[in-house]
Amino acid sequence: MKRGFDIALALLGMLFLVIPFLIVSILILVDSKGGVFYRQTRVGRNMIDFELLKFRTMYTNSDQAGLLTVGDHDKRITRLGYWLRKYKIDELPQLINVLKGDMSFVGPRPEVNKYVALYDAQQQKVLSVKPGITDWASIAFSEENELLAKSDDPESFYINEIIPSKIIQNLKYINKHDLWVDLTIIFLTLKKIMIRSSHS
Repeated sequence: MKRGFDIALALLGMLFLVIPFLIVSILILVDSKGGVFYRQTRVGRNMIDFELLKFRTMYTNSDQAGLLTVGDHDKRITRLGYWLRKYKIDELPQLINVLKGDMSFVGPRPEVNKYVALYDAQQQKVLSVKPGITDWASIAFSEENELLAKSDDPESFYINEIIPSKIIQNLKYINKHDLWVDLTIIFLTLKKIMIRSSHS
């Protein structure tokens, strides 16, 4: 049932977003040098790697300076990229990941291998389900970039504070989830985006 829900919603989303996708793609190409999409290897269900898609919001090869984005105004972020991130538009290409079966609409956000390698046995349980576009942790840490910007050592703070807190939320989802829970998370995610946008 969950897979059927994912496919139906992803197809519906792609249908309604064809024109916006084209417009955003053109704007990205005009705004800065580089491709339209940013591809990054993430760890999926059962420790299987997959290529996560996003609209490119940073200058080409910026991730070589670090995997974490610190603050909304990280100098590596393009002018257009700031707005794409603000409204979470950069995440929309993950509808393709959902259609391919790499991801679900709702599930633990996929991490990169560097941080998954630090998980203990209990934390690795988050890899027993498909990763998602959004989850409880995405709602709880919607201001993650700002939290990192306030830290003297963003990566250490991410590893020791944010990751463990996110995994607690992820395990909460794994232990209790159904279609109603998924719909609730999607609704709260959209609400969070709208509230943040109206206050910016």
